[in-house]
Amino acid sequence: MGVTTSWAARFRVRQYVKASLWIVPMLGLVLGALLAELALAADSADRPPSGWHYSATTASGVLTAIVGAMVALLGFVVTIGVLVVQQATGTLSPRYMRLWYRDRLQKAVLATFTGTFAFAFSLLRSVESDSVPDLGVTVAGAAVAVSLVLLLIYLNRFTHSLRPVAIAELVARLGETVFSEGAAAIRGAAPRGPGAVPSGAPVTRVRAVRGGAVQAFDVRGLIAEAARHDCVFVVTRLVGDFVPPGTVLVEVHGGRSAPDPARVNGLVALGAERTIEQDPAFALRILVDIAIRALSPAVNDPTTAVQVINYIEWFLHTVGRTRLPGRYVLADGHGEPRLVLPGRGWDQFLELAVCEIREYGGSSVQVCRRLRALFDGLLDALPPEQHPSVRAQSDLLRGAVEREFTDPARRAVAQQADLQGIGGRDAS
Repeated sequence: MGVTTSWAARFRVRQYVKASLWIVPMLGLVLGALLAELALAADSADRPPSGWHYSATTASGVLTAIVGAMVALLGFVVTIGVLVVQQATGTLSPRYMRLWYRDRLQKAVLATFTGTFAFAFSLLRSVESDSVPDLGVTVAGAAVAVSLVLLLIYLNRFTHSLRPVAIAELVARLGETVFSEGAAAIRGAAPRGPGAVPSGAPVTRVRAVRGGAVQAFDVRGLIAEAARHDCVFVVTRLVGDFVPPGTVLVEVHGGRSAPDPARVNGLVALGAERTIEQDPAFALRILVDIAIRALSPAVNDPTTAVQVINYIEWFLHTVGRTRLPGRYVLADGHGEPRLVLPGRGWDQFLELAVCEIREYGGSSVQVCRRLRALFDGLLDALPPEQHPSVRAQSDLLRGAVEREFTDPARRAVAQQADLQGIGGRDAS
């Protein structure tokens, strides 16, 4: 009898695999050893060209050098990783590390190094005075060349991509992708009718068995489970919310029978911290973190904050052009409402984007002018129904400037809109 794991458990496993820095290198280690056996088999079949022949001393020396070089390169890459962690947690955002751990290039580099190490080490045992793995030694040399090329690409990439502005662009793109995909999925599952939200007291409530941050919902699974019991599930928590054990996660309205709470819990993934899979606001959280760290007295770099605000504005333009009702009613294949999910409205996205930057950067002329340009740009590009929130945040900025800049001349300068903060043109 097989063991059935819940969707939430499988989601947590996928998250662990994505963030793991040892699984892919371990696969490279195993693959290297297997390829060494294939190379030895090919040598025994007399397949290597006549020019690929080495003496036992040369082969042993080359393979030994490769083994030592791969160990040294692995240590070098690990050292770079430690420095990245220190920089990210000190000057960027600890939240960004969840994205950095997933970098495929870094895992490919580590897997190539471990694979080359295992390949060369496995060949060493077959080197004898009258038997030399000629093909294997040649392939090992080629693998070293590939490793060095990947190392150069790795260094070039992280030298450039660890700048705050590069990270801001990456995070903004990821957030925009997650937001767009989520909006498309919600539109595709819209009910055929008006899709009214259930009213009245729920028949039953499903409570969280374990605590943690809501990382994702199995939307299809929840809809299917609700259809199976002919009821409507109303989710009470946003993706990204932290829920203690015993918190109500889902309210069940109507239905022929009560769903199994354990089964419903298995369709909601909880973890130690937020993820970006279904949470575009998490990307915005990272961007704001980078901006306010740049504005801290220890760093005092308003130009970096302005560069991050550029990408925050980009993200806000994407969000602001989409209708955000705050609650989403999703239907099954027959068009019947089955699931109600809470969502963030435009007000929440905008407040998250500018509130803390305004509070920490209210004394910076550069930041105030850039925020003013941001609001002017939103008012110009977004539909009228989004304007009240923008004007409310603009008024708060005006009040912050009046408190921070008591001199009328300096206040007038800080109130101007400037797309570059200082030295640019008026946004109008």
